[in-house]
Amino acid sequence: MAAPDRLTPCHLPAGLGATVTDDGVAFAVFSRHGERVELCLFDEDGVEETARLKLPSRSGDIHHGWLRGAGAGLRYGFRVHGPWQPDQGHRFDPEKLLVDPYASVIDRPFRWDPILARLGADSAGLVPRSVVAGALQALPVRPESEAPGLIYELAVKSFSMRHPAVPEPLRGTLAALRDPAILAHLGRLGVSHVELMPIAAWMDERHLPPLGLSNAWGYNPVNFFALDPRLAPRGTAELRALCEAYAKAGIGVILDIVLNHTAESDAHGATLCLRGFDNAVYYRHSDADPGLLVNDTGCGHTLALDRAPVIRMAMDSLRHWRGCGVAGFRFDLGTVMGRTAQGFTPDAPLLGALLQDPQLSRALLIAEPWDIGPGGYQLGAFPAPFSEWNGRYRDDVRRFWRGDDGLAGALATRLAGSADLFAARHRGPRASINFIAAHDGFTLADLVSYEHKHNHANGEHNRDGDNLNHSWNNGQEGPSDDPDVLARRRRDLLALLATLFLSRGVPMLTAGDEFGRTQHGNNNAYAQDKTEFWLDWEEVDEALLADVAALSSLRAATPLLRGDGFFDGTIDPASGLADVTWLGPDGRELQPADWERCDVFAMLVAAGGDAVLAAFNRGAATVRLTLPALRSGRSWRRQIDAAAGEEDLLWPRSVAIFLAA
Repeated sequence: MAAPDRLTPCHLPAGLGATVTDDGVAFAVFSRHGERVELCLFDEDGVEETARLKLPSRSGDIHHGWLRGAGAGLRYGFRVHGPWQPDQGHRFDPEKLLVDPYASVIDRPFRWDPILARLGADSAGLVPRSVVAGALQALPVRPESEAPGLIYELAVKSFSMRHPAVPEPLRGTLAALRDPAILAHLGRLGVSHVELMPIAAWMDERHLPPLGLSNAWGYNPVNFFALDPRLAPRGTAELRALCEAYAKAGIGVILDIVLNHTAESDAHGATLCLRGFDNAVYYRHSDADPGLLVNDTGCGHTLALDRAPVIRMAMDSLRHWRGCGVAGFRFDLGTVMGRTAQGFTPDAPLLGALLQDPQLSRALLIAEPWDIGPGGYQLGAFPAPFSEWNGRYRDDVRRFWRGDDGLAGALATRLAGSADLFAARHRGPRASINFIAAHDGFTLADLVSYEHKHNHANGEHNRDGDNLNHSWNNGQEGPSDDPDVLARRRRDLLALLATLFLSRGVPMLTAGDEFGRTQHGNNNAYAQDKTEFWLDWEEVDEALLADVAALSSLRAATPLLRGDGFFDGTIDPASGLADVTWLGPDGRELQPADWERCDVFAMLVAAGGDAVLAAFNRGAATVRLTLPALRSGRSWRRQIDAAAGEEDLLWPRSVAIFLAA
């Protein structure tokens, strides 16, 4: 078919982007300050530009038109004409081919080139083509009424590239995650939800290619609808298939969503999508200087998520993913979502839009509650039903086991569900996503093996990454063949993992931490997309993996460990015990003064006649426990690490768990 020579005026389509109609495709894009929008058509291989057609209709800020005879599979892009006035926030450059902000399919990955940022340089040879997608019926949306049992965070490529059971052609893709061996591993761990690190199409930060590095995490998206072709060669179908397979296995899929910045970066960055459509609207600028981008993200700019067009884009994106079958979302730098020109507020427009939406309000909503802007740390400030990554939990657990003074009381607060953070907004412990290690920072094994970060491979002279890790090396920095050092590290790993699974709230484990993965002391491995940083399935610590599976199974079988309310001193009539009692190793209840220098303590939880006792010893000596008496001739039975004749001993650097039997 010959390329058409014009677009037909049409009524304003219901949706933005490209919408397939009975006999053509309707195109609609937002640009308030753009003067003319051109639709660029390409041949079926996406190589030759076959037509450049002006969108003939404008309704307010929406430019639109209809292309007769077009259909799914058509490759296209846009060029937008408008003022080049950087001091006013306007950066229109019609030489830049733009990806449709609403495109759900692109035909190739993004790659950085200086031409993308050069004024007047045509970028068509570098930019992926948007592809018209056919209509897909949304998968049934089910309410996520139950809190996750165990969240398992993973990066698709690094997780699967070295897995021997996954066929080589599938490694590094979403399809790899459906392999029976992967599902069996998740089932053994008792995973209820897999949290996928970003899978939307991203581009490398511009400083990485000259260093021979590439982005391994994906926290640098271009638009918010298209999957990265490297992870999903078949597009949205790959995600739908994964969600359906996992739903059959009783596992929900959570997407890590980057709704705070894009790969267009700062004023010296690329023009790929939103910047070219309307930089002044999509990104937040200084009130005092309309040409100055606000950088609350540390990535050069910040999405203006309190403006109607940007809110609409964000909401449409989340509904798109929800229609693919995802159970929920983890929002990277979530504080940005609650920002207005006056700062963060839980009543911000986007948060309000989410909470009133009949589909999205029923999804799992998890905020990373910080950004780098003023007042950026907002842990505990998000509205229900949001849960939040609890960075205070991470730090307090690490500091207690490292040996910092005065941390026993803080650990007790975290074990009990962090009421100090979440009770004020009438949220229970399930608002707390508890983690000790995540993708960002040391791995769990590195946490007890390195006192300092070792990020030299990132090419920034070890300046990047957090300097405050609350880590320790057990006597030797990095790899060791000393049996004593290895034994101490192993005890610390088990103590940290036991603490995680005994805490009220929702535990989160990062893939590979269950079997001892390492990043070689790198606490910011975002640019390490290489073999030595992919999960090594040939070197799995099977004993550690078995211990983690046992801890997860114990938690799942013990309702008292998963309580959804905060402790309030209620007496259980069946046992005569309070809902929680804090004990010293001698069995006496701890008093306020005891917490200051407390290396050993126990948490006794009781309800409905059942009781659980968890004892924590961060000291170097074995301690004999005096276990509290139980009614009706019941006795304590030690779990996980039981040893005949030693039921009342609490070994150095360890956690012991007892159930009333």
